[in-house]
Amino acid sequence: MARALIALGGNVGDVRATFRKAIANICGMTQAALLARSSDYATPPWGDVEQAPFVNACVEIDTCLDAHALLFALQKIESKFGRDRRKERRWGPRTLDLDLIAYDDVSLNTAELTLPHPRLFERAFVLVPLAEIAPDRVIGGRSVASALAGLSTDGIERLSDAI
Repeated sequence: MARALIALGGNVGDVRATFRKAIANICGMTQAALLARSSDYATPPWGDVEQAPFVNACVEIDTCLDAHALLFALQKIESKFGRDRRKERRWGPRTLDLDLIAYDDVSLNTAELTLPHPRLFERAFVLVPLAEIAPDRVIGGRSVASALAGLSTDGIERLSDAI
């Protein structure tokens, strides 16, 4: 079994309901056990800032799939929830974004997959929820908490658990 960290994001539709369903799909399609789930956070858009705010969260799972098979499953789940990567604009609005952040301590750089995620340490919208569930996890030689300490968290707000 491998421990994988997955970031969830979206800003189209009922994102929090999509997250609940997507997490169930992740566990079902990857035969994974959900180890941890962060709170949901409202976050300002990143990259293309002329769009609605996002909701972001992170999960940690235990899976027997290898990293490439897990990525394939995550992309199938995105598609199931209306995401078409071929038609969207980079950093634009989306129903669901699933990013494989880390897979055990694997370092990988292929055309399909780079691990750990190459922009993880630039993105407070990923590190804030990740720090909630795995602050001491070392990824790429840095702990999540120390990486977050170097970034601004302006505009990131934890959403209430009541939905």
